[in-house]
Amino acid sequence: MSNDAPCYHCGNPVPAGAPWSITLDDHAHPLCCPGCEAVAHAIVDGGLESYYRYRTELPERPDERQAAKADTWSVFDDPGLQAQFVHPDGDEGNVKATLAIEGITCAACAWLIEHRLNALTGVASSAVNLTHHRLRVSWDPQQLKLSQLLAELAAIGYDAQPYEPDQAQTRMQHEERMNVRRLIIAAVGMMQVMMFSIPIYVSGPGEISDDFYALFHWLSFALATPVVFFSAQPFFRNALRDLRTGVLGMDVPVSLAIGGAYLASSYAVLFNVGEVYFDSVAMFTFFLLFGRYVEGRARRRSGHSGNALSGVLPISATRLESDGSERILPASELSPGDRVLIKPGHGVPADGIIEEGESSLDESMLTGEYLPVTRRVGDPITGGSQNMENPLVIRVTHAGRDARVAGIVDLTDRAFASRPRLAQMAERMAHLFVLRLLIVTACVTIAWWFIDPSRMLWVLLSVLVVTCPCALALATPAALTAGHGQLRKRGVLITRADAMETLSKVTRVIFDKTGTLTRGEMYLTQTQTLGELTAERARAVAAALEANSEHPIARAFRPFRDATLQAKDIHSYTGQGLEGSLNDARWRLGKPEFALEGGIAAPAKGQWLLLSEDGVPRAWFGLHDGIRDDAAATIKALQAQGLSVELLSGDTQDAVESLADQLNIATWHAGTSPEGKLARMKELQAAGETVVMIGDGINDVPVLAGADVAIAMNGATDLARTRADAVLLSPRLMRIFEAIEISRATRRIMRQNMIWSVCYNFSALPLAAMGLVPPWLAAIGMSLSSLVVVGNALRLSRWRTQPAPTLDTSTPVTA
Repeated sequence: MSNDAPCYHCGNPVPAGAPWSITLDDHAHPLCCPGCEAVAHAIVDGGLESYYRYRTELPERPDERQAAKADTWSVFDDPGLQAQFVHPDGDEGNVKATLAIEGITCAACAWLIEHRLNALTGVASSAVNLTHHRLRVSWDPQQLKLSQLLAELAAIGYDAQPYEPDQAQTRMQHEERMNVRRLIIAAVGMMQVMMFSIPIYVSGPGEISDDFYALFHWLSFALATPVVFFSAQPFFRNALRDLRTGVLGMDVPVSLAIGGAYLASSYAVLFNVGEVYFDSVAMFTFFLLFGRYVEGRARRRSGHSGNALSGVLPISATRLESDGSERILPASELSPGDRVLIKPGHGVPADGIIEEGESSLDESMLTGEYLPVTRRVGDPITGGSQNMENPLVIRVTHAGRDARVAGIVDLTDRAFASRPRLAQMAERMAHLFVLRLLIVTACVTIAWWFIDPSRMLWVLLSVLVVTCPCALALATPAALTAGHGQLRKRGVLITRADAMETLSKVTRVIFDKTGTLTRGEMYLTQTQTLGELTAERARAVAAALEANSEHPIARAFRPFRDATLQAKDIHSYTGQGLEGSLNDARWRLGKPEFALEGGIAAPAKGQWLLLSEDGVPRAWFGLHDGIRDDAAATIKALQAQGLSVELLSGDTQDAVESLADQLNIATWHAGTSPEGKLARMKELQAAGETVVMIGDGINDVPVLAGADVAIAMNGATDLARTRADAVLLSPRLMRIFEAIEISRATRRIMRQNMIWSVCYNFSALPLAAMGLVPPWLAAIGMSLSSLVVVGNALRLSRWRTQPAPTLDTSTPVTA
């Protein structure tokens, strides 16, 4: 046996002197590792050696981290968890489930999986869906556990997870299957009807007998009937709904055209009077369905998916019990306060705080950042992240529907539940256009009654179809869907429908300082005591006052917390500081003018807090907060966009001035209260400016609520998030620059789509009214106009950034 050959199982190079092999057909084949040897022997020993003979492609090498999931299989035997995806199958006591399978590459994989499972005692049937990589399996739960099925799949190199779509997904999948069936019926009907129509069109007078004319017409009638009553059913249903609600939608003229042509043609066949238009009916039904099918697929691919984030949280979790033992349970049963072990390669099942360990985490699903981030003891961790390196122990803070992922889904649903002004305007335009179209169609019909009654009907059909405002109705939704999807990929979550439109028209961007332009990770640099109080005691008192605060400054004092000191009657004064009772004394910590009546000069430049006891100064605390890595590049990029940038902060003048100088921000305001920030916002808006405010704290809530567009940072408080029009899921400020560029591109494409659709309709209408557009060409033109709109909108899905020579950031390739 030569080690020059690749591994017989996976195709990887075989190390020199490797002892692993498998004997098949009296020949020894080299293997690269004990893992491949185990799998290969499992296949051959199970009587499935034909797998190697029939396979057409090498399997993907299993991810070694997937082996770490083996100990979680037992959680799938939990009755509560199985109730979500395991269902009864017949009257024989069997159950069934659908599993999503990873690693399937060809038909040989499906053959191997089915034969391996069908050989197990207790398995009634198994079938692999190669298209969607799903396995439907039925088994007897008295003879076989689900965990054993998953273990058998893993033994041959396939990782499996339960697949159970929610009601929205199930409804969407059913609707998509029905749309495909309708499209197929329309396509077959169109081709067959055209086959019978072409001889009539090309034949001369007397070349086809009356009997053949009648036969072709009756066959066309039989073929067009299922096209109208099955394929075109959505048009009639939607038109009836529109008429009931008093809104004239695009399906009204389409239904009139299809229904009118079919009824007129049926009358002609039954009574042998007039012309037959079954070919036109079948043709524009097919083209209408095809255009909508392509448009729907494109929107689903680039737009919002309700389950995209809902499925991020893993199904199982390893909870550490009070006695130190580990218990694997469904993640839905976790509650705040639980201690959870997260092994390398596993997902984070809930939001929490790291208590033990340090590791890199992949947060790309939430933030759009592809690079892993390092998290240490004390750092918050978000459910849905993937642990990359070392085991972690976290203390759960939010689980299930309270987790951040669930909040993001709710915010996204809120945004998609409403429509921006431009979209509402387009809908009103479409409604008015349909009303005027019906009036014009009636006038054209009357005119052709006098000009040429024999052509009246097909002119009527052409006018109804060619001017259907499908493109006008799709102009804004298609662009908004693609724009939302692009922003979501980059970690910008739009929570209100009008935000994207307003963001495209901003003239000024206002930043808060702490936690926005800075990291919000304050740390204590100096302690200068005043009087007999020791530095250690001063820090402990300050930590006691800040014990229950979530402000970034409070985190700077957490390392100095003394459990023996408990402050009482604590009151927080927004933008000023804290006041509380400790050892029968009244302590204040905050700005000098707050902590001490009349104030006192800080010992040096920078950010300083003063601690006072009963009106007597006791200590100065020097704090420092690092600037975000991309803050300077973001400010420069925004200014290059022609936007005014302003810094509005409640910090001291020295601290704000220093930061403004470093970032080249000409307009800044220091020591501003929440009321002062809101007043500044109103002043700018009164001057005609459209203002974006970026903040993160409770003190920013009033100004966020008053801004034209409010953006909350990724670490913002829950209250700030609820008042924001957009939320940054990523800590990178450059996403703000990209969000403005994407919003501008989205608005530009919406306008392009509306101009195109209006121009198309106004140019096509006179041509159809003059009888120059046959019905089949009208159907093609209307479908193509819709596809042009969708295709133009999908350019947003390919929006990319590239380094700009004049900036330390990136400039978008505009759509």
